[in-house]
This record gives sequence, C-alpha cells and structure tokens, in this order.
Amino acid sequence: MDFETKAIRLQTERSQFQEHSTPLYLTSSFIFEDAEEMRASFAEEIERNLYSRFSNPNTAEFVNKIVALEGAESGYAFATGMSAIFSTFGALLNAGDHVVSCRSIFGSTHTLFTKYFPKWNIETSYFNVDEVDQIESLIQSNTKILYLETPTNPGVDILDLEQLGKLAKKHHLIFIVDNCFATPYLQNPIEYGADLVIHSATKLIDGQGRVLGGVTVGKRELIKEVYLFSRNTGPAMSPFNAWVLSKSLETLAVRVERHCENALKVAKFLEEHQQVNLVKYPFLKSHRSYEIAKKQMKMGGNIVVFEIKGGIDAGRKFLNNIKMCSLSANLGDTRTIVTHPSSTTHGKLSREDLLEVGITDGLIRVSVGLESSNDIIYDLKQALENE
Repeated sequence: MDFETKAIRLQTERSQFQEHSTPLYLTSSFIFEDAEEMRASFAEEIERNLYSRFSNPNTAEFVNKIVALEGAESGYAFATGMSAIFSTFGALLNAGDHVVSCRSIFGSTHTLFTKYFPKWNIETSYFNVDEVDQIESLIQSNTKILYLETPTNPGVDILDLEQLGKLAKKHHLIFIVDNCFATPYLQNPIEYGADLVIHSATKLIDGQGRVLGGVTVGKRELIKEVYLFSRNTGPAMSPFNAWVLSKSLETLAVRVERHCENALKVAKFLEEHQQVNLVKYPFLKSHRSYEIAKKQMKMGGNIVVFEIKGGIDAGRKFLNNIKMCSLSANLGDTRTIVTHPSSTTHGKLSREDLLEVGITDGLIRVSVGLESSNDIIYDLKQALENE
C-alpha cells in the first residue's frame, strides 16, 4: 500500500458494532475471562490489552500507523515529544555511557544532555552541523548513541542521514533521529540506517495545535527496552490523544504537501526582501545542504527561518507588527506561527551556545501554515515594512 492508503486504512479490529471509524476506548483497564487468562496476560504469554498506562486499542492503532509509515518494526507512544526523547534515552543508557549528538537540537533536549544526564554520570559530546568529519574523533569506548535532528530546530540545517548511518554502523552505535520537522511523509531515516526514530506528534502529525504526543519507532529489540522502561515509569499517551492523532494521520500527506508549497513561496519572498539578511529553507537552492535535502526528503518541510537586519530591536518590532500570523512557540499548525527562538524555545541556552548553533538575536522561525500563501506573505511583508 502507498503512504496515503496506510495512513487511512490501518485500523484496529472492528467491534461487534461494525463501526466504520475507530471508536474511543476511554477505559483505564480491561477484563479477563478467568484467572488463567489473567495470569498468562501479565506473564506476557499472550498479547492483549491490560491497562491503558501501557496498552490501549487507540494507542496501538496510532503506533502501528507510525511503524508502517516509517518502515519500522515496533514502536511506543508517549504523552509528549520530550517524554519520548527522555524515555528512549532513559531506557537505553546506563551510568557511565556516552552520547555523541549534533549541537543543533531542541532546547529541552540540550537541557537533558547538559543538566540532568550528568547527574547520572552520562556525558554528551557535541559536533556542529558543519563539522560532521569530526564525529569519529568524539567517539569513545563508552559511546553508545549517535543522536541528531534533521532538519534541525530551529536552523533547518540538514545532516546527511546516509553518511551518518554508515558511521554509526561502523562504530556499533545506536543511531537515533528526531524526525519531527520532516514527518514520515517527507523523510524515512530508517532507510538510511537509523535504529530509532522519534517524533513530537504535537507538531505536524497532529497539525492543528490540539493535543500533545510523542512516539518512538524502530528496531524491535530496542523498542522492547523502551516499552519496559515506560511501562514502569508511566509517560503514556492518553487514549483520547492517540485517537485524535490517528485521525490526523489520515490527512498528513495532503496537509504536509500544502505546508511545503506555501513554505517555499514564503522562503522565496523573504530571500528577495531588502530587510532580510539571510533565509534558510532546505529546498531553496541557496541552502548549503540543498542537494542532501533533495536526496533524503520528498519536499522541504514547513519551517522557514530568516534573520532580520537590525538585530533584536528589529526582531521585536517585526513581531509586534504581525497581524494575522500567530505569536507562539508551537509549530506544525494549520495556522502560521512566528517565533523568536533566542527568547523562547531556546531561551535557556547561553549566548555562546545560541551563537554556536546559529541562533542570533534577529533570527525568526516561521512555521508556515495552510492559509493562502498570499495572505501569509502579505502579513510578513507589512510586518517587515511598517515602522
């Protein structure tokens, strides 16, 4: 089946009521026919729903769809994207382990690596997006995981998944990719050697700013560890959120295509505007990794970043001039969202760390929505030009 058909037609088994659309299973637990079935279920001798903290038909449907769309073997769903990241690392790392990560990552992930993991004697070494050739020098005898986002947040830099997949395999590392900005529709890291793929389902997968969610999919033996850790620590996705997200996947392909079409138009407009220093969008030919993006992505995604001339003051004026677009820290919504990363999503980073990943005072991130591209561009134009 093609992507669109899988996203729509993969469903839980129909109940005795023969519903056409999967119902909500708002139940905390499930009953057993007798004592032996109950014993065998908890001994994992039979596979069935036990307790919604770790198994529910709605959650299973959502996970099974992402597994199929990413070409994975198994998966597990979480309450948020960050709970997916923390639980995945928590399940796989032990005290004394070492992580090699791209420096350009989401601010909360950076905080995990630099503030919390060191408490458990887990260290992280960073490489910059333009220093991939230095990764091997960072690998130690206790290195266990190679981690990255591509496209990165917020700079939409592109890392070569094929190159890094081969590197991880050479050094027997677990290769984990945050695929949030691309979604399974645009990019499948497992094709290039990723062992695990993580999504914040809150973003484009939901697509309408309604619910929170996260998911990790990949190799069965690794997901088994993630499942056991999460079963006991409880970062579960709610059945309601899973139901919403599974429905959202039915329209993911058509939504993401329009997002990308709009984003490319916005990027081209900004590239020509005299108040803009630079524009970054993976499918702009001016992007330094344009050829890599074309190789591993179907389209360029919905995130455009640009730097306004005049620094922080010009950036503040621009945000205050916005009329239609939303000022928010979320992304991947039907509504276009404008964000100032250095004061919001990455505000906990030091100034030195911000500059290391290319986040300047004047950098603006635009999550391009599904409104008319003409209206989006008009709002950005008047915000740039009004005094």
